[in-house]
Amino acid sequence: MMTVLSILLVGFLLGLKHATETDHLAAVATLVTRQSTYAQTAIQGLAWGLGHTVTLMLVGGLVLALGKQIPPNLEQALEFGVGLMLIVLGADVLRRLVRSRIHFHVHSHGAEIRHVHAHGHVAAAAPKPGATERHRHIDARHEHPHGLPLRALAVGTMHGLAGSAALVLLSLEAVQSWELGLLYIVVFGTGSIAGMALLSVVIAVPLRLSSGRLGRLHNATTALFGAFSCGLGFFLVIEIGYVRGLLAG
Repeated sequence: MMTVLSILLVGFLLGLKHATETDHLAAVATLVTRQSTYAQTAIQGLAWGLGHTVTLMLVGGLVLALGKQIPPNLEQALEFGVGLMLIVLGADVLRRLVRSRIHFHVHSHGAEIRHVHAHGHVAAAAPKPGATERHRHIDARHEHPHGLPLRALAVGTMHGLAGSAALVLLSLEAVQSWELGLLYIVVFGTGSIAGMALLSVVIAVPLRLSSGRLGRLHNATTALFGAFSCGLGFFLVIEIGYVRGLLAG
């Protein structure tokens, strides 16, 4: 009994550590830039972890039950897909930053806790030659989402698909039955949910601290997150697609 509990504890701790992998952090950092409160940020991490865990359970459980292995080419294709996803997420952050010319102020809605409101101005076409430039106010980051964040859920699902092969091998090494292996995956996923929710808030700290009177620093930090996601995505695409030969084959 103690051996099983020890294995599950290790699985939970590995799940916490799994959340800190570079591609996971890069993806969630791009999601965090869209939020204005720590609560919204934590929900992004939870949604990522939920999509990640459910996918691991479905794919990993099916593979364990059938006693099969995920083909190496499929595993590489999924990792390649993660690289493409990181490029898209990072490019979206940079696009919003450039297009919106974001700046910040702090406000509240009635009795609601004060939070950061980020908005921008997009130049509008002048109606007549020689007319002065007009600006249209747009809302860049002031979001009050309701329900489950589908973008974060989809990103977590993609990461879960890409990581399922390695996790199945890990669970098979740790346990002797597919039932216990599935439980191991559940505990592992729970650890990744907790880890990503916590790390999402940690990532958001510099954004929040710089969003009041330090708009330029905030923009620079946001741009850094976007550029890092793009850079890591391009690295994965080149590494998997060309160095490992996925596209060559």
